[in-house]
Amino acid sequence: MARRRIGFWYRLAVVVIKPLLLLFTKRDWRGTENIPTSGGFVTAVNHISYVDPLTYAHYQYDSGRVPRFLAKSGLFKIPFVGRVLAGAGQIPVYRDSADAALAFRAAVAAVEKGECVAVYPEGTITRDKDLWPMPGKTGAARIALTTGAPVIPVAQWGAHEMLPPYGKRPRLLPRKTMRVLAGPPVDLDEFRGRELTADVLRGATDRIMEAVTELLAELREEAAPPDAGVRRVSGRGAEAGIEPSRPDSSVPDPLKKDPVEKDVVERVSVEKALVEPAAVEREPVGKAPVGQAPVERVARPEPVRAECARTDAAQAETEHTEDGRA
Repeated sequence: MARRRIGFWYRLAVVVIKPLLLLFTKRDWRGTENIPTSGGFVTAVNHISYVDPLTYAHYQYDSGRVPRFLAKSGLFKIPFVGRVLAGAGQIPVYRDSADAALAFRAAVAAVEKGECVAVYPEGTITRDKDLWPMPGKTGAARIALTTGAPVIPVAQWGAHEMLPPYGKRPRLLPRKTMRVLAGPPVDLDEFRGRELTADVLRGATDRIMEAVTELLAELREEAAPPDAGVRRVSGRGAEAGIEPSRPDSSVPDPLKKDPVEKDVVERVSVEKALVEPAAVEREPVGKAPVGQAPVERVARPEPVRAECARTDAAQAETEHTEDGRA
């Protein structure tokens, strides 16, 4: 099986971690028959605790296929942990950086080599108060649609009892049951072969998250909220699950200029009006003497008039003061 070719570092992690999981957890593995026995594929997994990557990896390892996780790049900077992750072939995700695309390319290459790439579509531990999945990011859908590989939805439940979401103190005893259920491949046929637009990726991602949520409801033996895992919006495009566009805060709004910028723009406008004859209007003052060209008066724009009025007033006040002193 694939796990026999996992390499030294992956095997070291198994030797160290698996006995601890066997000691402190009970297991309820379901749906392993849906894990492909060969070829590359993507698994989309819900995220409820810092320890669930370990419990899910335990499940995946027991199925005969070892996963390559997309993991936060910060984990690779931790002494020894980072060495193990890198040696085990895990894929660092560099968020908000020029290297962000490297994870996608590495994931595509791994799938094309016949490996399993495990993705947490939510991108972080769920913030839903009842621990239902949040709307997913489009990475899993993008990898699957780029490679043509199947997406296996996976739900897990129980790891939050051992370590609560965002918690730091584990509750090891009494032993908690780790429940993991893998479903059949998500039907993405209607999205395959199409240009990977935002609408296509959003639709495929919602389809994946719906499958994960259904599996989680089965594990929890309760109905999921109607909006769990899927991005619902109101107004136009809601039926397709399209998120309305939001203004990019990095792009300045021309209607909301910075005070300094606004002052500079006004000054430039004034100067432009003063030096460009074409930008001003001319109106006749009256009849000119015989043999001379008509006298014209420049009709200044409002900002120029105001500026000139202030200048004239200041000059008049100065002259009045000097006359008084004289």
